Amino acid sequence: MRIIAIEEHVLPDEVKRAWNTIPGADDGTLGLNPGMIGERLADLGEQRLALMDETGVDVQVLSLTTPGLNNLGHHGIDLSRRANDLLAEAVAANPSRFQFMAALPSAEPEAAARELRRSVEELGCKGAVLFGRVGDKNLDDVIFEPTFACAAELGVPLLVHPQIPQTSVRDAYYGGFGTPIDLALSTFALGWHFEAGIQFIRMVLGGVFDRYPNLQVILGHWGELVLFYLERLVMLDRVSKLQRPFIDYIRSNLYLTASGMFSPAYLRQAIDAVGADRILFSTDYPYQYRPGGDARRFIEDLDLGAGDKAQFAHANWERLTGS
Repeated sequence: MRIIAIEEHVLPDEVKRAWNTIPGADDGTLGLNPGMIGERLADLGEQRLALMDETGVDVQVLSLTTPGLNNLGHHGIDLSRRANDLLAEAVAANPSRFQFMAALPSAEPEAAARELRRSVEELGCKGAVLFGRVGDKNLDDVIFEPTFACAAELGVPLLVHPQIPQTSVRDAYYGGFGTPIDLALSTFALGWHFEAGIQFIRMVLGGVFDRYPNLQVILGHWGELVLFYLERLVMLDRVSKLQRPFIDYIRSNLYLTASGMFSPAYLRQAIDAVGADRILFSTDYPYQYRPGGDARRFIEDLDLGAGDKAQFAHANWERLTGS
């Protein structure tokens, strides 16, 4: 069984330096990449390949880790080109093992769309990763419209990756326990996932999928809490003026991926929500890396038919991206 992991992260040294030197670039999450995590994020060669082999992953789809280039303003334009060129070089060096999703300078709308087009048409990337809002501008803001239009035209998916909530939200909901706990609670424990889920919901309510009905979005961590509250979210139909029922956007415009949360119960709920043809595999490397053949064992032990296992492991991604 070929296994393609579609949310596997990198942090090039140049991007890390930019976060450290450009005022406001680091939103606090740089502290989540110490020691071995940081080393694994920077590596695009033998160590990464060895750990892929060890856990049973055949292909990693590489993408920049959070917060990407969202906080870099115009500095992100040139940096996105260099980051994407670097990822393309990694793919060229190991074309059977790596693919990538483009990093975009989302604070610069037209430049972001141009870089997405260049990365797809010239570098062969499979889509792009977004990190939700830029400053206080959420994903339904007009600043993202050129990117959505370009992705829809090119037929490539957009992965909405979690980003740390705004400072006011962090202080109100996640603060008061000391720096390590506050950071954890506002990111990987809970805050990231509310943030990313809300961004997708705002895209729906903002009419993004009415304007671009073929646009496909990926949410990690089994849907960033969205699919667990579908029974309530569909009640938005009472007040929204969308062209379709809310559930239609879930089933027509959304893919879900595991992000290393190897839970058969979550997988079953994901299949119930969007269907077996809209689930994708990922390990969230290096954040969720576990030794012992963990990724392959999870797929092999699932109580699914061979066809559904193959869809989850690789075929859905290949169909979505024309790989």
